[in-house]
Amino acid sequence: MNHAERFRAVMGFQPVDRLPRIEWASWWDKTVARWAEEGLPVTDRYEMYEYFGLDPYYQCWFGPRAAEFPGPEGGFPVTGHDDYDRIRPYLLPPFEETVESLRPWGEKQAQGECVVWVTIEGFFWYPRTLFGIEAHFYAFYDHADLMHRMNQELADYHVRLLKALAPVCTPLFVVFAEDMSYNHGPMLSKQLFDEFLAPYYRQVIPVVEEMGALVIVDSDGNITDMVPWMQGVGIQGVLPLERQAGVDGNALRAAFPDFRMVGHFDKMTMPHGEAAMREEFERLLPLMRSGGFIPGVDHQTPPGVSLEQYRVYLRLLEEYTVLGAQ
Repeated sequence: MNHAERFRAVMGFQPVDRLPRIEWASWWDKTVARWAEEGLPVTDRYEMYEYFGLDPYYQCWFGPRAAEFPGPEGGFPVTGHDDYDRIRPYLLPPFEETVESLRPWGEKQAQGECVVWVTIEGFFWYPRTLFGIEAHFYAFYDHADLMHRMNQELADYHVRLLKALAPVCTPLFVVFAEDMSYNHGPMLSKQLFDEFLAPYYRQVIPVVEEMGALVIVDSDGNITDMVPWMQGVGIQGVLPLERQAGVDGNALRAAFPDFRMVGHFDKMTMPHGEAAMREEFERLLPLMRSGGFIPGVDHQTPPGVSLEQYRVYLRLLEEYTVLGAQ
């Protein structure tokens, strides 16, 4: 099977020759710097994929801020409508050039030589980047009309973007960047999700579905309670399933049989050697065999992991992505 066929089959709960071998996120810069001192000859993300023998997955992040956007280095700029109006010319910039840059990747994907995925900012993430973290929480109550304005404009932007992208390069999955949970659960209530996020997901997700792409949310923290919320608006999967936050992928599979998942390998086992890493892969093996799951580090590999330890992880990943397909 080629890379595209394998991804479609795994996420379609169909048989595969082996599971994909991926790093869904790039490595920490401090991790790469350490590995370079330990003999890593390449430091570019995609060159590292090739060097480590990982499957070629190409990510394109469509950020809704122009290069000239005045923040966050200069402080989060929005405290009300006037501030938003002031920075609005720097938001939701033209995307045509970036879309066109994906054409050769679409051709590679059509030949099965890679998997293309697109990240767009979600309806929790985007307002937070404009208000700042604490002010964003207050904004659900103090600036509800502005929150709706922001998210409606973002939804309209995403729809235009995805419709322009479809004839150039249809990604196999589209990820909404959100980070709307922490280690004890969601950072907002179901009521706020339904009022401020759900209406905008429901505008964008049908466009993704028309493209034939899978819809996945990227959220750190414990997303367990949010899974039915996400399914209710058409979201089909989640990553990275952080183990340190208490997420249990096997329990999620039992409760939500058709939910797709990516990641979930506890990165904190990696500095403890092969036995600890093998035990973690054994924990994941039933989930691998259930379909709809691609194993991978549950966030960026931390700098406490040596290059040799990472090579052990890769050797075990190669072994278990075969066992997980049986």
